Amino acid sequence: MTATNRAQQELEQIERQVAEMESAGSDEATRRQITKLQERIETLRRDMHVPSTAWQKTELARHPQRPQTLDYIERVFTDFSEIHGDRGFGDDPAIVCGMARFHGEEVLLIGTQKGRDMKQRVFRNFGTPHPEGYRKALRIMQIAEKFRRPIFTLVDTDGAYPGINAEERGQAEAIAYNLREMARLEVPIIATVIGVGGSGGALAIAVADRVLMMENSIYSVISPEGCAAIMWRDASKKELAAEAMRITANDLKELSVIDDIVPEPEGGAHRDHEAAANLLDVSLQKHYAELKRIPPAELVVSRYNKFREMAHFFKTES
Repeated sequence: MTATNRAQQELEQIERQVAEMESAGSDEATRRQITKLQERIETLRRDMHVPSTAWQKTELARHPQRPQTLDYIERVFTDFSEIHGDRGFGDDPAIVCGMARFHGEEVLLIGTQKGRDMKQRVFRNFGTPHPEGYRKALRIMQIAEKFRRPIFTLVDTDGAYPGINAEERGQAEAIAYNLREMARLEVPIIATVIGVGGSGGALAIAVADRVLMMENSIYSVISPEGCAAIMWRDASKKELAAEAMRITANDLKELSVIDDIVPEPEGGAHRDHEAAANLLDVSLQKHYAELKRIPPAELVVSRYNKFREMAHFFKTES
């Protein structure tokens, strides 16, 4: 069991204990004990809110109770109407798409959905999209461009589905096509990594004018376990790999891979879905207000330059 999981279990156990004591009686000795337990609760929440390592943030990004795309859609947007199918093969529940309103303005939404319980996870294919999912997403983007609507994407996937059937239906081509077409769209695009942003499966809906990350999310080309297995032939070195890969929001902001970090409530987004949604709402309003003032042609040029400049750490004089 990981340190984060142990702290989470201890926190839940103490909270139950406090609730039982409060319902049982309120003598002075009991009140003193409740006060001590509440202090311990606050300490645990602070420790969990400020993870000290990249691996601890990875654990929080993967937390099963963390808000997912539909949780944020329910709390941040209104009048959501889902759109299904890629008009070629079928529908992919791993990617949720639809029309909605954002503070009264019509927008198009795209996001990966992992599911909460096992039945949902199987239905959503654990949040790993097939080619038809990416083609559905592109169809929605083209609708957005046709009617001049902004696009908001929410990213939470370990990566595109790597199965044979997905490859047979053109997984690589679907991802590559999305990358090219998103770079050309003449509408504002804001992508937010809300949990795990894994490899090309995440990037296929994240070529945006503004790329945001929730405070305890991660964004990487491979998982820490996969990196450790390749580099050291030992997946148990995942913590070392996570640190070396620089996959946290702070790391990627420093490297100019992302544009902003969305703060999370104390203890992490999984502790308070409403507060997490409110914080995301504030960030989305800020960046959308800036983007909608930019002419479409300038959006395309700046988006191209933004991704073109990534990984340029040294400049040489000509």
